[in-house]
Amino acid sequence: MRRINTVYGTQPKHWVGDGFHVQSLFSHMLGDKVTDPFLMLDYAASKYFEPNEGAPRGVGQHPHKGFETVTIAYRGEVAHRDSSGGGGVIRQGDVQWMTAGDGIIHEEFHSPEFSRTGGDFEMVQLWVNLPRKDKGAKATYQHLSNDRIPVVPLADNAGHVRVIAGDYQQQCGAAKTYTPINLWDVVLRPNGQSQLSVPSDHTLLLLVMKGDVAINASEQAHTGQLVTFESVEQGEVGDIELRAGDNGATVLLLSGEPINEPVVGYGPFVMNTEGEIRQAVLDFNAGKFGQLNES
Repeated sequence: MRRINTVYGTQPKHWVGDGFHVQSLFSHMLGDKVTDPFLMLDYAASKYFEPNEGAPRGVGQHPHKGFETVTIAYRGEVAHRDSSGGGGVIRQGDVQWMTAGDGIIHEEFHSPEFSRTGGDFEMVQLWVNLPRKDKGAKATYQHLSNDRIPVVPLADNAGHVRVIAGDYQQQCGAAKTYTPINLWDVVLRPNGQSQLSVPSDHTLLLLVMKGDVAINASEQAHTGQLVTFESVEQGEVGDIELRAGDNGATVLLLSGEPINEPVVGYGPFVMNTEGEIRQAVLDFNAGKFGQLNES
């Protein structure tokens, strides 16, 4: 079995704008965890929002360049617009996959309907790095509706895997990616047990979103914790075994082939060199990221 590196405790929460109350599980700006090709993960655990008749809660117009943002809606709704022409409302179970590439401007707010009714809100936002050769790719947007995301049952009625990206048991995920990535929602029934296999050369991370999980029959991880794994030596098996506690568990599994290139971040820009960051700032200030049409 693949060996666990560290089980990280829950992190302090902070607000992103006024609509997303998140804990940051890792970030390329700290570099304290080995997560390549993933740059950042913010988890907005379930939180109730009162109905709101004023300005929508969220984050106004801001730029990105050099990577991709992935937002998974577990509860609640987000309305998105960007300068590539992409946008719409992501509802419960939907995923938005935005490639910032050569530069994009976007905004994210609670949807008008969710603002009107209020309710429970739970989201994950993940930043995925792009290799040097693709950092200048045209900005694009993928809306992955819940009904497009394959769901594969686990053996012995242990639960199921929702395949957002990559593949599981020869079932391909809904997202198109630039580098090999697996992004799976793993839902385990009470005391459900399953062995999962990802490529041995992938970085592997687990976010426990709900419940208690025994990993490889040796260590426990609990709600809100991040689990990282050691690299696999040539010839070793990279599988992991998960067993849920009495109340079941939900786990977000991330695996990806490392890009192994320099990472230089400056706010919403992630490039390979300081010079490229300076150019990104100049391009944004020159209006080269486009603009949002009036809503």
